[in-house]
Amino acid sequence: VLALNEKIKQAGEKIFASNGKKVDFASALQSCEEAGGTLATPMNEDENKAILGVVKQYNQYAYLGIKEGKTAGQFKYMSGMPLNYTKWHQYEPNGKGTEKCVEMYTDGSWKDRKCNLYRLTVCEF
Repeated sequence: VLALNEKIKQAGEKIFASNGKKVDFASALQSCEEAGGTLATPMNEDENKAILGVVKQYNQYAYLGIKEGKTAGQFKYMSGMPLNYTKWHQYEPNGKGTEKCVEMYTDGSWKDRKCNLYRLTVCEF
């Protein structure tokens, strides 16, 4: 437990953790689901800050559990529900259909990105 103490962040009912691995979006999602969770998906400022805590520990950008829907520029939760909270970096999202995944910067803001880049895996449980 002590070894994980600094690596786990909690916000409300959710717990966020990382295995420290950098992989593409599909692999990150798969490893979170295999662990019994899903990709970290901030639904409010507290959750965004908790995920940011993990991101800062590893000093790596991380994929979030948010993807672009069928309409370019419209991002949704993995469940297909529309976003009810966002923290886009200035001038983001700007991929216009070419960047379907979302990453978190080390300042907690978001950017749309291609899904084949290697980013930190952060899961929520």
